[in-house]
Amino acid sequence: MSNRTYVIGVGMTTFSKPGTKEGDYPDWAVEAGSAALADAGIGYDAVQEAYVGYCYGDSTAGQRAVYGLGLTGIPVVNVNNNCSTGSSALYLARRAVRAGLAECALALGFEKMEKGSLGMKYPDRTNPMDKHVMALGELREWEQAPFAPQMFGMAGREHMELYGSKPEHFAWIGWKNHKHSVNNPYAQFQTEYTLQEIKDAPEIYAPLTKLQCSPTSDGAGAAIIASERFVDEHDLWDRAVELAGQALVTDVPDTFSSRSARTLVGADMSRKAATAALQEAQVDIADVDVIELHDCFSANELVTYEALGLAAEGEGHTLVESEATTYGGAGPVVNPSGGLISKGHPLGATGLAQCAELTWQLRGQADQRQVEGATVALQHNIGLGGAAVVSLYTKAA
Repeated sequence: MSNRTYVIGVGMTTFSKPGTKEGDYPDWAVEAGSAALADAGIGYDAVQEAYVGYCYGDSTAGQRAVYGLGLTGIPVVNVNNNCSTGSSALYLARRAVRAGLAECALALGFEKMEKGSLGMKYPDRTNPMDKHVMALGELREWEQAPFAPQMFGMAGREHMELYGSKPEHFAWIGWKNHKHSVNNPYAQFQTEYTLQEIKDAPEIYAPLTKLQCSPTSDGAGAAIIASERFVDEHDLWDRAVELAGQALVTDVPDTFSSRSARTLVGADMSRKAATAALQEAQVDIADVDVIELHDCFSANELVTYEALGLAAEGEGHTLVESEATTYGGAGPVVNPSGGLISKGHPLGATGLAQCAELTWQLRGQADQRQVEGATVALQHNIGLGGAAVVSLYTKAA
């Protein structure tokens, strides 16, 4: 048998404003994990390894999260890779299966977050992003605004100054993703706004308004990865989606030497990861029909258009002007789920929610969000500090 890998089951909870979701992280993990197992049509006893991602929680919370699914003695590995935690868990599960170390592995992510903007939890030790902070501080003065939107807002300002993009371009991305989320029952926000309402929302850090920023969220997501042999033996071809290419990339020398805010927030990591994942999957970016992209802020979606090769450097805003990345555009459709901006962003669960959305899209199960005729999908998930994960999905042959 080959070393090909398949998603055979996915599940997620609704994403909710912190403090409003009933239950606790073990409950949400069981909900998402049970949904993924039911989707795959297998029991937890078929899972041979589990990789569980979260950023905010005590050590071994991953074990506590999956013990509600069963006590089978399998290895459970806790994963923390900032905002790319869920995709990093997916990467490890896929890697175990691809290497032949397991026939079936679970990737699960959850987060129980605090209200308000992200901040440091341990100010008595070196900040893991101290190098990024210092490098950005050499480019622009820090302002009285939350840390994360400043970082990505700096990238947006840089793009505007170098290439002529305007606040309206970033606002359109926020408008698009909120519009998409109206059809997503799992999304934290399901409200459509006018473009003017997006522009007029309270400014967080120019050019970003509140409706162009992802919220903190509670929730969980899960995916089950299996080998070709497992899919064949359990006759799961009717639900299998091939995970055909994947790459995890950390910061590169240019991250700190380029004197670019876009690079400091992950553009080069994303570019390198996309190139590697596309090459492994043997597809071109022009073949991709649907994308779930890490739009933690609208500026990052525009910058990532270029990093993924959807547009040449400096031309990401031309996709906005032609409305290419929404339904009816030249494509691909980007963030049909509503993206992080509208679906929500529970850090450990985000990557698994992206996987779930793209699996549903390629199966033709995305209901009113369905991208007609989708056969190739791309997932992009980054965490500063840093890690970028890009995954390519194709309909199983």
